[in-house]
Amino acid sequence: MSCKIERIYESDEQDVIRVLVDGVWPRGISKDKANLDYWLKEIAPSSSLRKWFNHDEDKFSSFKEKYKQELKSGEQQEALEKLKEIYKNNDKKVVLLYGAKDEKHNQAVVLKEIIDHQKKPKT
Repeated sequence: MSCKIERIYESDEQDVIRVLVDGVWPRGISKDKANLDYWLKEIAPSSSLRKWFNHDEDKFSSFKEKYKQELKSGEQQEALEKLKEIYKNNDKKVVLLYGAKDEKHNQAVVLKEIIDHQKKPKT
């Protein structure tokens, strides 16, 4: 099974594990409406990387590589390991939620790619 990504503003799936992967709470969404199982704000790109990238499609390839490097240490690495455990230890589909307007060029896309390469244990 793979995980799925959705904009938090358009997501209303039930019976899934809902994980927000933004460092900042999305504007206009109440905690009740978000209905999150987890908020892994530590997994988000650093402020400097996020500002440099600025959702510029032409920078996405470089952003992806730099973000993957960030995920190899510190709190970001710990949060990524937590996400992998959530994915591995649940029978429900995992939905990575983000607030960005660009659905193809954001950190959730990178995280989904990483998670999709992780195999679930056979039961």
